[in-house]
Amino acid sequence: MKTKLIYILALIFLVSCSQRNLVYFSDLHEKDEYTQKIVNTAEPAIQPGDIISITVNSLSPESNILFNKGGAVSSTVDADLLNATNKIKDEGYLVDESGVIDFPVLGKVNLSGLTTKEAKNTIVAQLEKYLKDPIVNVRFLNFKVTVIGEVNRPSSFEVPNGKVSVLEALGMAGDMTVYGKRENVLIVREREGQRSMTRINLNNKDFLASPYFYLQQNDIIYVEPDKAKAAQANSNNRFIPVVVAAISALAIVLTRVI
Repeated sequence: MKTKLIYILALIFLVSCSQRNLVYFSDLHEKDEYTQKIVNTAEPAIQPGDIISITVNSLSPESNILFNKGGAVSSTVDADLLNATNKIKDEGYLVDESGVIDFPVLGKVNLSGLTTKEAKNTIVAQLEKYLKDPIVNVRFLNFKVTVIGEVNRPSSFEVPNGKVSVLEALGMAGDMTVYGKRENVLIVREREGQRSMTRINLNNKDFLASPYFYLQQNDIIYVEPDKAKAAQANSNNRFIPVVVAAISALAIVLTRVI
């Protein structure tokens, strides 16, 4: 009887301390060499609500100021005016609900659904009516992703170059805690007026080829807690330590009596 009781208590202990897989891409063994062609580097598309920086350069300083700021300028280029122009360029252009921006001289330009490269080509084509060989640069100013849940530093993070992977975003958030479920990470994405939710498994190397490996602007990563963390947060379980202690004491008494 005594041996049976000890066996039951040991079994309960082992079950309560069951091991979880905390290793990313754990199906890739230590001695394996894994090579995969990168095919999931789709560039983010411009969407309503984005703020983008557009700079125009040409051989004419006056035209540069005109197309970067708008309005008439004199033939004398003033240093203070250049500084003011640079400040306005840094503020960027807000893409409205129709995917349109108001650009100096050109007026309304539709950039919805275009990548920064495609937006650049669109603006260059229209500027060529006014400028010879214009040089245009387009980039996101408010590209951000949000990481919440079981990570060490949950927050929203700006990405200046407009390219970030799930692993990089988790790194910016201080990585997952030991309670984070690596096999069931949720990604929330909004695009073209629709919201999608997808779960990914970071224990599996196949995720490297997923279209969700690289994030889009405004993506949200939610790391779900495991059952151990959920049990800690459950108010109904606040008496568990007392119950466990009582059971342990009872087991000791029974082993001495039997």
